[in-house]
Amino acid sequence: MSKTLLSTCLLAMLAYTANAQNIANNRIGINTANNSPATSADRAGARALIAPFYHGVASGDPLADRVILWTRVTTDSANVQVKWRIATDTTMLNPIDSGVVMTDAAVDFTVKVDVTGLQANTFYYYEFEAYDVYSLRGRTKTLPVGAAVDSIRLAVVSCSNFAEGFFNGYNHLATRNDIDAVLHLGDYIYEYGDGEFGAARGLLPTTEILSLSDYRTRHSHYKLDEDLIRVHQQYPFITVWDDHETANDAWFGGADNHDATTEGDWFTRKSAGVRSYYEWMPIRRPDPLDTNRIYRKFQFGNLIDLYMLDTRLQGREEQNGIDTSSSRTLLGSNQFDWLSNSLRTSPRRWQILGQQVMIAPVLIPQPTFPITTAPFLGDQWDGYSAERQKLYDTLATYGIDNFVVLTGDIHTAWGNDLPQPGYNPTSGAGSVGVEFVTSSVTSLNFPFPVSPTIIRQFNNHNKYVDLTSHGYLILDVNQQRVQSDWFNLSTISNQNYTVSVGASWLCRNGEGYLRQATGAVAVNTARYPILAPLSPRQRMTVSVFENEEMQSVLLGAYPNPATHQLTLQYTLHKLGDVQVQLADLAGRVVFTDVVADQSAGIHRQSIDVSALPAGNYVLLVRMGSKLQQRIITKL
Repeated sequence: MSKTLLSTCLLAMLAYTANAQNIANNRIGINTANNSPATSADRAGARALIAPFYHGVASGDPLADRVILWTRVTTDSANVQVKWRIATDTTMLNPIDSGVVMTDAAVDFTVKVDVTGLQANTFYYYEFEAYDVYSLRGRTKTLPVGAAVDSIRLAVVSCSNFAEGFFNGYNHLATRNDIDAVLHLGDYIYEYGDGEFGAARGLLPTTEILSLSDYRTRHSHYKLDEDLIRVHQQYPFITVWDDHETANDAWFGGADNHDATTEGDWFTRKSAGVRSYYEWMPIRRPDPLDTNRIYRKFQFGNLIDLYMLDTRLQGREEQNGIDTSSSRTLLGSNQFDWLSNSLRTSPRRWQILGQQVMIAPVLIPQPTFPITTAPFLGDQWDGYSAERQKLYDTLATYGIDNFVVLTGDIHTAWGNDLPQPGYNPTSGAGSVGVEFVTSSVTSLNFPFPVSPTIIRQFNNHNKYVDLTSHGYLILDVNQQRVQSDWFNLSTISNQNYTVSVGASWLCRNGEGYLRQATGAVAVNTARYPILAPLSPRQRMTVSVFENEEMQSVLLGAYPNPATHQLTLQYTLHKLGDVQVQLADLAGRVVFTDVVADQSAGIHRQSIDVSALPAGNYVLLVRMGSKLQQRIITKL
């Protein structure tokens, strides 16, 4: 989401609302929440008790008979053998499958296993083993099948900017134990450097990420976060990227935050972002021949078809304001045809899109008299309105009346009808479906005090608007209705937070418009098992983080092989000296550097290796009394 464009549009809105105060005698509400930067220490770092699996475990892309299992091994070796096992019980005494995989620098020592032959609608527990050490034990769940599926609960999150604050939303989700999967609608990471978009917590790399090494390091930095480790450990994720996984306001051929004259070729950068995403996320490639494709479908019995769309990199044409040209596309022809054919043939009750940018129009008043309105953000579907109408026409042609859109990106919470000409806001007639937009996990809300009342005054299809909260939504789906409950966190500035329900809105079967619910859905606790204590071997997450034992670790050396520059990522558990050396295989030291009194935390250091002869070298990194080494190849 473009900060510049957003600010410009909001200033235009504010200019109007200042005058509207006199016209309507209605004061704009001002957010008085405490949004000051966090003052407590940055708690992302390598935890000794979960070595060498410092980044935890994760699962994703569940189907009825399979699921992706993921981890990452921090190692001094050129490659490592990793064992995995999956079981139906928390003690792992009833394993139903296991195996061995190898990982190396080519995939940044990440591990991904697609386990098949599983039973539908079943909880499973899994773990990894390397160097005779076990990882944290994760929990996952397969999707249901058949006509007996009576209810599904999904958590929906988006826009988790590490630099803006603590991931309290992830922390709270990890404790709920009442959802089937987590949908992440994008902006899982952000590309900016330190202080460019938030300064509550520091980043690695400290500069904007451009290369494959940069993107890998940023993913690594995020996945050392305690709360992200926790939530991945408990639930399978279904994810899709937005723009910040590459660069702000990305489209197929470029991005607002990419300058080819100083930052290189866009397609090289995009490829690095996509490659690192597939390495570091528990996701299955939907088409091995199309390395840029991420759009895919998930089926929840006869209840839901969930389509995860790519409105950024696959087919989007460059943003061009509010352009009604019939030739402009947001999805691209291949993705649109795939979606259209899938909608046409689906027998399931609810058709749900998981995607990035708001599909409902948002109109703002123009400086004219009499007052007129116009769409205000061309980065959303408003900038591709002809394709939106083409999608709506598809729904009408195939008689699809249970159409739900889930959206992230805009850092605010909305509940929208999807209006056609003749839309009646009182009866809901003329709405082709509904949209639920989740607020951000941490990313900046609207930077100006604008009243939701003013927005709804010119957008009667926007039934719910919250411009100031951070959190997530829970989507509860059954045969009779789909309901969104928005959960708000009291703060992201520190880890002492409370949670409240911001609003609850629903859409009944066959109606296609929103009604306000009487309250959040009561959880059927019988559907979800109690999180029982696990065996001591598992080293439960809670004990790991309560004891908070940190360790100095060399987390990565990128790229390897190297041609010009070698970048190290390491974490220190306390103040100390760091010595870095390179030696050839005859033992001759060819490079030495010492950083004295380096602070505790995560650090990144670059070494110029361009002058070294081609061959293999031993990298030695001494942090206090701890010595770690890697074999580095110079091309």
